[in-house]
Amino acid sequence: MGNKRIEVVSESMFYTLMAFLYGEYSGAEIASIVEKLTKGRVRLGPATLYTILGHFEEEQILMETRTDGRKRIYRITDKGIQMYHDEREQLAQCLADSATWEEESK
Repeated sequence: MGNKRIEVVSESMFYTLMAFLYGEYSGAEIASIVEKLTKGRVRLGPATLYTILGHFEEEQILMETRTDGRKRIYRITDKGIQMYHDEREQLAQCLADSATWEEESK
């Protein structure tokens, strides 16, 4: 994966971070949590999910805590928690800017 740093957080990445806030999970569990959380709107396929998990592990946003057969269990790191909160704040600001623009443009 080289030295490619995460600069843009996609919707799939954001929901993956959100899902890890309250526990340790495998990739399959995360896919299920995200699908339930979004009422089926966001579905993480295996290629997308494991690419995200790989990047997050490489960037120390997630860390593997244990394995159970072929299943790898991850948890979010302090860096990952900060990344989630930073992105959440940025999204909230985007929504506030949108509301302001809509109101001013009437």
